[in-house]
Amino acid sequence: MNRILLIIQREYLSRVKKRSFLIMTIVGPILLSAIGILPAYFASMPEPDRTLMVLDQADILDMDKGTDRISLKYLGPPANYTIDEAKEQFMLTEDYALVYIPTGSGWDPDFISKNIVIYGKEEVSLGVKSFVEDIIRSKIEDLKLRNQGVDPEVIAQVRTHVKVKSINIEESGVEEESIVEGKMVIGFIFAFFMYFFIFIFGSQVMNGVMEEKSNRVVEVIVSSVRPFQLMMGKILGSGLVGLTQFLIWIALSFIIYTAFTGIFLADKMEAIQTMAEQSAAGGAESIEQLQNDGIGSVMTFLDTLNVPLLIGSFIFYFLAGFFLYAAMFAAIGSAVENQADAQQFLFPVTIPIILSIVIAMKVAEDPNGPLGFWFSMIPFTSPIVMVTRIPFGVPYWQLGLSMLLLILGFIGTTWVASRIYRVGILMYGKKITWGELWKWMKYGG
Repeated sequence: MNRILLIIQREYLSRVKKRSFLIMTIVGPILLSAIGILPAYFASMPEPDRTLMVLDQADILDMDKGTDRISLKYLGPPANYTIDEAKEQFMLTEDYALVYIPTGSGWDPDFISKNIVIYGKEEVSLGVKSFVEDIIRSKIEDLKLRNQGVDPEVIAQVRTHVKVKSINIEESGVEEESIVEGKMVIGFIFAFFMYFFIFIFGSQVMNGVMEEKSNRVVEVIVSSVRPFQLMMGKILGSGLVGLTQFLIWIALSFIIYTAFTGIFLADKMEAIQTMAEQSAAGGAESIEQLQNDGIGSVMTFLDTLNVPLLIGSFIFYFLAGFFLYAAMFAAIGSAVENQADAQQFLFPVTIPIILSIVIAMKVAEDPNGPLGFWFSMIPFTSPIVMVTRIPFGVPYWQLGLSMLLLILGFIGTTWVASRIYRVGILMYGKKITWGELWKWMKYGG
């Protein structure tokens, strides 16, 4: 046991002192924070004011002036302009784009809706294109309704926005609101991290074994320790390295996110705090405003999450899942001498990982269905599939059974991998086949 601890210490310290580890430890949180912060920051930035020149030969827009950000400027009367003249006029102005609405032969709304053109001096933004499509579609729909003798205002009053709440009723009778969309996001994030770390650090185990084998360093090491002890030490040491990096990423990401919101979103956060205090004092209007802003939903969502269970389960499945796959990666690394030879053995190992991500997308839609249950029990897929299910709430007996099967799977995989490792680590100059690996596994010496 002491020898395994020494190998773990050596593996851990050698990896955390590498420049690549230090760089990724710093760059990783920045990238993670950017993924979460930048989309929201860019979405909050106001779009520049733009003026659209309009040649409305069908008189669809009825001189609508647009919005504060996108204003409409009409060429009129439109009968006095051809499209070529309108384009010449447009090129002499600073207007952002030219919108051409033709009338065709007679007033045909279907023809009009299919032949509208936006001319721009550069690529027209998706926001402007969507604005033009929305406003013209609304105008054509209103005209069609009026032609059928229906008042568009009546239709507008009839249209109703429906928001359905999801409530879970526990056996004790306690009701708890569930925000499915948020739990899907949490599940996907956990699944992605699991997929990422298993691949990255599993490959590092394989490359480390191949490097020591090619440099003949392993011959010196196995003179002092058994091959099984060497393999276990490398697997456990690499797993601790991955866990260390993940925890540092979480801490630094939280610090970066807090600093960013404090500096750039201070006004918004202060307004949210004020509304929260007012709602706590019993202001019905403030409560409604919080809900409309989505703050109430966020608060409710955070209250429904069992954070200690989420974190504890993720750490368990991360370590156990990594150990299971790292044993196979280590066995492959011991059997080959370069990356090219490893490819034929890597494919079967990576299939369950890739399959897990594909299944996780379906499981997020029905977390308690048979697909989610069975694949969260299979040790090769449970690390990714189960962490996708956990935010939705998993019965404790299922969670316990999945953990037990994963531990047994790790023990069985390690036993098989160790039989390959003890022979392959000292094998040089020979192309290894699947048949050869099978012989090593059956070898009882």
